[in-house]
Amino acid sequence: MAIKESSKNTKWYYTLTRVILFYACSIVVLISTSILTKNMSAKMADILSILLATIFTFILVLIFVRWEKLSLKSVGITSGRRSASRFFIGYAVGILMAVTQALIVLRFGHFQLNRVPKITTTEILSPLLLYFLVASREELVFRSYSLRSLNYSLTPALALLIMTAIFIFEHVVSGITWKMALLGSGAGGILFGLAALKTKGLALPLGLHSAWNFGQWSLGFKNEPGIWEAVVEKGFETRVQNIGLTAFLFVMGLAIAGVCIFYKRERLS
Repeated sequence: MAIKESSKNTKWYYTLTRVILFYACSIVVLISTSILTKNMSAKMADILSILLATIFTFILVLIFVRWEKLSLKSVGITSGRRSASRFFIGYAVGILMAVTQALIVLRFGHFQLNRVPKITTTEILSPLLLYFLVASREELVFRSYSLRSLNYSLTPALALLIMTAIFIFEHVVSGITWKMALLGSGAGGILFGLAALKTKGLALPLGLHSAWNFGQWSLGFKNEPGIWEAVVEKGFETRVQNIGLTAFLFVMGLAIAGVCIFYKRERLS
């Protein structure tokens, strides 16, 4: 509690400035690791680049945590006795969310999922690892030091709002449309941030995040075939896209409600 009270006494704009600096440094890290691996094969470059980015982002967390006189436990980094179970529960729920979205879209027709023939184990394990690393890097950036530090200096609602806005911004910069970033990344940011605040750790949001991304890839919802290929009937692209977005918001809403209900006794601050 002493750490939390000390952070509460820190002027909020100092904390916000440090959080923005931390995020800027994380972007420099991401760009640098991408440049370092650009001459490799595409799949190897993606995995190695994000692995290095995750490692150096963790080092950044260590630096900023020490600067602000916090502890790794206070920003949700250290594992606890429930961490493993929370991760696997989150992973199961994340996969269920992706499957539910696909089933809803299938129910409305003009859309089908075709099993990709002769897909190898390596072709499945590579995205599995990649999406785990992507989620690890993003959880370190958005839901560890940044979110918890702002939570201590401001309020849980403001901290969640600020970090979700930055999460949306990063996805817009990466090429996602504003509509998809606001609705998609916005809902995801709220779910993962809420899970981190409620459980005081990263295990649950990491499970949810990595499983959701891998589940979407598996079902062909990442604009490329996964284990299945998503096929939309010609002339119904917009309709199917809108149904998919509605289904996405539905499953995200259910997950957010589930976190609130299941952890209703856990305080955000």
